[in-house]
Amino acid sequence: MFLENEYLRVEFSTLGGALTSIKDKDGVEYLWQGNPEYWGGQAPVLFPICGSVRNDKVMFKKAGKEIWGQIPRHGLVRKSEFTYEKLGEDSVSFSIKSDEATYNNFPYHFELKITYTLTEKTVRTTYQVTNLEQESEMPYFVGGHPGFNCPLMEGESYEDYYLEFDEVETCTIPKQFPDTGLLDCLDRKPFLVNQKTLDLNYDLFSVDAITLDQLQSRSVALKSRKHDKGLRFDFEGFPNLILWSTLNKGPFIALEPWSGLSTSLEESDFFEDKKNVSLLTACGTRQHHFEITIL
Repeated sequence: MFLENEYLRVEFSTLGGALTSIKDKDGVEYLWQGNPEYWGGQAPVLFPICGSVRNDKVMFKKAGKEIWGQIPRHGLVRKSEFTYEKLGEDSVSFSIKSDEATYNNFPYHFELKITYTLTEKTVRTTYQVTNLEQESEMPYFVGGHPGFNCPLMEGESYEDYYLEFDEVETCTIPKQFPDTGLLDCLDRKPFLVNQKTLDLNYDLFSVDAITLDQLQSRSVALKSRKHDKGLRFDFEGFPNLILWSTLNKGPFIALEPWSGLSTSLEESDFFEDKKNVSLLTACGTRQHHFEITIL
């Protein structure tokens, strides 16, 4: 399954409804190819949580009842088979509906549809979430986890690359707990200080991922100091951007737009009370999107 134009060839898989390749006409592969020595994933879709909840368990308030569910890190759909549909020459979609297994741990009937649209050098990802409940409001989070090759070319190093934000940024980041995936959003340290660029090096990820929940920017570019190849990542509508690579110096950088975050230590186990939770009315539909533009 693929989309192709004069600039790019983009490939997908029904497993997780995910991107698997973004190549330009020079044959340069931008999407991480999932080398298991570092990280076997590529661009998983995160739903109905982003990150982790405490002990992989969460409490839902539904129809006057309190219901426990068990949801692993990054949700319930990233390893599921999606239904594929070709929408046109420039667009494809993948969809999945709740089943007995998902309902037992996320007690809502839903449909998640992912549409990929290729326009010139831009790949747009749209998540459409539909609440199939007839009476109950549905809480959820959704996000992406695409990894990008870094470096892009042979003979380069990770340190040849940098991120360029569209705004000058000053922000702090919360403390991470890599063993559990949880956060302490009240225990923070300075990260960006009046800067528009961030030089990449593996020391950035010595603890774990970097949670940027205070960014003014809604766009960031991955660039090299040695050539003009790179990409721009636009995440309008997502309040959080996560940066991640592996402790064993994986040759990639993940740029992850999340609608919400892992559970913070001060939060309860009630799903509806989590920061930035999206609440969707019965039979309601909402869309979230981000874009990858090859430079």
